Amino acid sequence: MNRRFFAAPIALAGMLALAGASAVRADDDCQKRTIHADQSLHDAIKKHGPSSPQAAKYRQELEAARSYCWDHGKRWWDEDGKRWHTEKDWDGHDHEH
Repeated sequence: MNRRFFAAPIALAGMLALAGASAVRADDDCQKRTIHADQSLHDAIKKHGPSSPQAAKYRQELEAARSYCWDHGKRWWDEDGKRWHTEKDWDGHDHEH
């Protein structure tokens, strides 16, 4: 049988595998960014209070992490709920109380 006959499906499978791996890495990056920003915000609130400049800084980081995930995958990680959201339904004030 012709080698080219087998090469095309193998190349296609390889390209699909790489594309899938990139999506997983992007999800991992989004999740890690969000977890880090969320934890930093919780720490700042605990140490300085919810209305502190430190909390405001990390609230902006959390907003940026969520926006990055939304812009790159149309979903965002909710660290407190431990789940992905597929609607742009986060509340930028959800850690103020």
